[in-house]
Amino acid sequence: MNLQLHRPLLVFDLETTGINFSKDRIIEMCMIKVNPDGQEETRVYRFNPGMPIPPESSAIHGIRDEDVADSPFFRDKAAEIFHWIGESDFAGFNSNRFDFPMLVEEFLRCGINLEYEKRRFVDAMRIFHAMEPRDLSAAYRFYCDTELTDAHNAEADTRATWEILKAQVARYPQLGASVEQLQKFSGQDDRADLAGRMVYGNDGEVYFNFGKHKGRTVKQVLKNEPSYYDWMMNGDFSLQTKHILTRIRLSMKSGI
Repeated sequence: MNLQLHRPLLVFDLETTGINFSKDRIIEMCMIKVNPDGQEETRVYRFNPGMPIPPESSAIHGIRDEDVADSPFFRDKAAEIFHWIGESDFAGFNSNRFDFPMLVEEFLRCGINLEYEKRRFVDAMRIFHAMEPRDLSAAYRFYCDTELTDAHNAEADTRATWEILKAQVARYPQLGASVEQLQKFSGQDDRADLAGRMVYGNDGEVYFNFGKHKGRTVKQVLKNEPSYYDWMMNGDFSLQTKHILTRIRLSMKSGI
């Protein structure tokens, strides 16, 4: 069964300075844009993160400060990348929990809204773990019958993810072949924000998913403890999380 695309699917992978959405930055990004007619376009970028790359991060992806010293900042390429992405949906490996929120955060710092609500995002790792719990190298070995070389190289990981996703669709007919069906297997629908700090309940309300107010609706907390909004806005939370929180607060004021 071939993957059914009604609009482009952007398969991508990031290498970063770390895993903190609000503090860390993208160093390398590869994107494979798969068009509905099957044609593929590949772009690879390296960025100067504007901060030292921690040695523990360099130990994983092999990129050091001197490797990106002369590279552009993300903001220098943000408009170009956003235009090239167009209306694409997204796919990656562990992308729902890390790569996609990180990418959204980088765009927000540049004043660009990626409009993630209008897109679908498929996580090949979530599908893999549901079917064959392992990591990327094992997934590539299992689905593609070959060893993954150059792991933690953005282009190698991105190419491997695309090959895995195609093999998953062919192997598991029960997945379906549309991006909509694959997104359901990727398990992201209950998140109100990309970092998972807030989630949708069965009643459609947004609930806090962390801290002392976990399990309480956001509206209830903001009504009874207005200072909690200021605490979060001044805290170490992603811009996207703060954006969603502000949107809920404004809806309360307007009576929506």
